[in-house]
Amino acid sequence: MRKALNALYRASTVLAACCLVAIASLVVLQVAGRLVDGARKLMGLDPLGLLVPSLAEIAGFLLVGASFLALAGTFRNADHIRVSILLQAVPRAARFLNIWAVAVAFALAAFFTWHAGWLAFDSYRYNEVSFGIIPIPLVFPQTVMTAGLFVFSLALFDDLIVSLSGNAPSFEAAAKTDPVEGVE
Repeated sequence: MRKALNALYRASTVLAACCLVAIASLVVLQVAGRLVDGARKLMGLDPLGLLVPSLAEIAGFLLVGASFLALAGTFRNADHIRVSILLQAVPRAARFLNIWAVAVAFALAAFFTWHAGWLAFDSYRYNEVSFGIIPIPLVFPQTVMTAGLFVFSLALFDDLIVSLSGNAPSFEAAAKTDPVEGVE
């Protein structure tokens, strides 16, 4: 089970990275198209009008995908911002506070996952599309957002179970092995 969960967290992070690569590729294509059009204009030729239609919307949707799909992986690697001053001040209550924080985070993430799923379902049911040059069905980016939230909720639940069983959650183990974060 542990291997499957870790593979899911890695796959989600890889998909987030793919979204960023797609954004960069589309922007490079747009810039290259403008350079070609500019060069043609300088030579006295008519520009071809090379552009990526709806680039801003597509890049925004891909950024949503990158942001939400990366949540679980960054959480598990202790890359989320944590304020540990309180935990250091009360070492006896640190375990309880960690469990409480993860439980609250899980409840909030599960709540947002549920409602993001309903939002995607409504967009599917009513055939909602974006307003750009290319009408993109909104169910696609909303489903990716829901998937990212679901994997994040699963990672939080995973760490909650691990913490309740008396073991260190993933973010504590990752922070201790990080050469920068592990230094006290």
